[in-house]
Amino acid sequence: MTVDLSTHFAAWLTLREPADAAARCTEFVDRVRHRLAGAGPLVIHDLGTGTGSMGRWLAPRLPRPQHWIMYDRDADLLARAAAGMADVVAGDGTPVTVATRQADLTRLTAADLAGASLVTASALLDMLTADEVERLAAVCAGARCPTLLAISVVGRVVLTPADPLDAEIAAAFNAHQRRGVGGRTLLGPDAVDACAAAFARHGVDVAVRPSPWRLGPDQAALAGEWLAGWLDAACEQRPELAGRAAAYARRRRAEAAAGRLGVLVDHRDLLAGG
Repeated sequence: MTVDLSTHFAAWLTLREPADAAARCTEFVDRVRHRLAGAGPLVIHDLGTGTGSMGRWLAPRLPRPQHWIMYDRDADLLARAAAGMADVVAGDGTPVTVATRQADLTRLTAADLAGASLVTASALLDMLTADEVERLAAVCAGARCPTLLAISVVGRVVLTPADPLDAEIAAAFNAHQRRGVGGRTLLGPDAVDACAAAFARHGVDVAVRPSPWRLGPDQAALAGEWLAGWLDAACEQRPELAGRAAAYARRRRAEAAAGRLGVLVDHRDLLAGG
């Protein structure tokens, strides 16, 4: 990832962080806390950490000293993640420390997760292939600790008020999420079901809960960026949509400016072994 792309992506992750925090399933945090009760200092591996939003959200919700090991391909994002965790403490005021690992998550091994108390990720699954999800589940199952995978898209978007073009754009976007990239076919909105099935094959209990974004006038900046990206992806998948999508974007921007646009972007959180 180039510096410019990394900076742009970091800005997007920062913009979406409050919506992710509001959406994540707090029931799963309670279950993880119960599972880890009395376990001593916690070692938490955060996969595809980005700017570290999962750590900033989850660490204060768990007690006892914590050591977070944060993985990403991008060194700049890892540096931002570590800096963003500098003032974070555990829920009982005990210290939180951080280490970073620049790594390709598709090559994660059981040795990488040795000694883990918990494995986490956010907005990761949909960017993986079926084989990669299978390997991830196998490695996490082998670690014999809970795995919390949050904010994975499932292909459902609801915009209010409705527009005749909504369904066609959503279908094109979902097809884009399942596209081939460099010889890899992404799972996109099928990833949560594939991951749940993979953990089940390894004998690990799995729970899945909804974690939708609900964006109204007070999240206009995020809704606008999301809408632009949603439309760009749909038109990349189906270029013939471009003309109608431009008019659609103008209608939606006008509704947003008038405070009338509501956006629900559905996600799922998955807890394995919790």
